[in-house]
Amino acid sequence: MKVRMEFTYRTPKGAEMTCFSEEMKVPKALLLTEDLERTGRLKKITYVDKHDTTWSMKELQRHIEELKTEVHDIILYFDGGFDPETNQSGLGCVLYYKQNNKSFRLRKNALVEELKTNNEAEYAALHLALQELHSLEAHHIPITIIGDSNVVINQLRGEWPCYEFELSRWADRIDAKLEKLGMEPEYVLVSRNKNKEADQLASQALRKIEVVSTKEI
Repeated sequence: MKVRMEFTYRTPKGAEMTCFSEEMKVPKALLLTEDLERTGRLKKITYVDKHDTTWSMKELQRHIEELKTEVHDIILYFDGGFDPETNQSGLGCVLYYKQNNKSFRLRKNALVEELKTNNEAEYAALHLALQELHSLEAHHIPITIIGDSNVVINQLRGEWPCYEFELSRWADRIDAKLEKLGMEPEYVLVSRNKNKEADQLASQALRKIEVVSTKEI
């Protein structure tokens, strides 16, 4: 979760001003608050999230402690491939996340037959990853989604139009799933070279090599 800080600063001679910060992650906001408090000039502070909900410092600290036991700091990689000769698609996803002060990596792939294009396979791979997050009971947190598909990333960002009916349906499914999970996505487009893990899983699925694993890292 990200918040912006709104606080009152008072000089030793009593002059006051109200300050507004840029949006930042909660741990950084709390760290800056501690530093401001050491000056003895911080008189009042509140934190506001993207939904304009106001938090006190104690509420944010409690939120951080509760978050440690839940799945958080999620980075999701996805990739899909389509083989026109067999009309099969390979889906691959990798999830990096933290829980109970430990870091994990989840890898999964799947072979499916009902898709018709590579772009559909890319969307389906992302949907597969979101289903895994549902199984992990992850919810109401920011998430970074990384892929090498210009079409999928830019359509989900809202930067490219989605004229094809099937792709539009997939985009709606992704949006609906994220909304149901209460997740705030940040979409990142990378080169295929930086998406090797998910790409390999998709290729393995096309070769009928199933991969399902969760590992502490």
